[in-house]
Amino acid sequence: MMDAKDIIKDSVFREISAAADDLGVEAYVVGGYVRDYMLGRPLPHDIDVVAVGSGIALAEGLAKRLPGKPVVTIFKRFGTAMLRYNDIELEFVGARKESYRSDSRKPVVEDGTLEDDQRRRDFTINALAVRLNAEGYGTFIDPFGGIGDLEREILRTPLDPDITFSDDPLRMMRAVRFAAQLRFTIYPPTLAAIRKNASRLNIVSAERIMTEFNKIMATPKPSVGLALLFETGLMAEFLPEIAALQGVEEVEGQLHKDNFYHTIEVVDNISKHTDNLWLRWAALLHDIGKPIVKKFDPKVGWTFHGHEFLGGKMVNTVFKRLKLPLGATSKYVRKMVAMSSRPTALTNENVTDSAVRRLLFDAGDDIDDLMKLVEADITTKNEKRKRRYLNNFKEVRDRLVKVEEEDKLRNWQPPISGQEIMDAFGLPPGREVGLIKTAIREAILEGEIHNDYDAAKAYMLRFGKAILEKG
Repeated sequence: MMDAKDIIKDSVFREISAAADDLGVEAYVVGGYVRDYMLGRPLPHDIDVVAVGSGIALAEGLAKRLPGKPVVTIFKRFGTAMLRYNDIELEFVGARKESYRSDSRKPVVEDGTLEDDQRRRDFTINALAVRLNAEGYGTFIDPFGGIGDLEREILRTPLDPDITFSDDPLRMMRAVRFAAQLRFTIYPPTLAAIRKNASRLNIVSAERIMTEFNKIMATPKPSVGLALLFETGLMAEFLPEIAALQGVEEVEGQLHKDNFYHTIEVVDNISKHTDNLWLRWAALLHDIGKPIVKKFDPKVGWTFHGHEFLGGKMVNTVFKRLKLPLGATSKYVRKMVAMSSRPTALTNENVTDSAVRRLLFDAGDDIDDLMKLVEADITTKNEKRKRRYLNNFKEVRDRLVKVEEEDKLRNWQPPISGQEIMDAFGLPPGREVGLIKTAIREAILEGEIHNDYDAAKAYMLRFGKAILEKG
């Protein structure tokens, strides 16, 4: 087993040790720093220190010993203090025990022992402590078997999981998040307790849930966490639109694919090619309209007509409910979802350059992300079919490059302004100006004229004269 002194070899721990001994309090480094060091993971820049006594006094004592005497930020309401030293953020708290009311995840806090403090932690692997006092410096304190759980790669709660999750339901999201990040297995009784207590998640704020969920979405293989969220019932509590995708229906011997498991595979596919969280969200939401529009047609089988358009409209509802960023972020995700089938239509051999121009016009600078999304949407296990689909999309990409080189339609701006149209014909702002601007845009998209000022002006003069003569 690793010597715990390896974990605390940074000189700042010796200073904490000296400050603690000066004050006559016990001090321990606990939680994620210890866990990640033992797992060989990149170390977090925040370190939690527990004092059996006043954490604030220990932080102030440490600050006096460090070069430059860093400022101590005190949070009296929580009994904690924080200081920054080099690139490390140290947070100090007094050991405490907690009790909870059934309608809140905010605990009633009392002073406690180190074991009380370890007992209140979410998982055994996060309850590990290393002693910092000179006497016993570097000793592991592991009353709940966290070291063994690290070795076995399991997630288990220090106490009865029913109590742990009922007290603070956010811990259920954290269990799934750690399972996804560390690729650990959730201990069966712990997993059963999550299923039992899933409905308790409704007392947790959307912001807190999304903090954990977005960490799951940011993992290299999000499907691990997404599948656990569904299988435990947590997904249905905050993202019922995704939970509703699961299931296969059969009519007249015809089945459709399970759109939930298809979706999480699409999220994995996109995650191989981008760290863009919101493009991953677009992959997650790209089929949410399907359960609503699903129909069986005896002639063609299962259909999902218009699911992209409906799904795009649903994005804002989801983002508002989950307190996710609105404005440009939700607009981007909405656009990706609504356009998620458009490039597929361009794989037809008879598609015109006009259709390609319209896709470029509508997608703008997001065209590359859209192409990544539609390619990620290929989840067939038939390798021959998969190659054919990818080759089709490569041809679409080539046509997009060719048309863009010729017509420069990304983030297109009208070559002729409304003011110039009004000046040319002596018109006030109104319907006629809008008609002329729209006609110029359509002529460019249809390939009738080039996307440049001279061609657009000549077209404006011809078209404007014609409609004004008609009255």
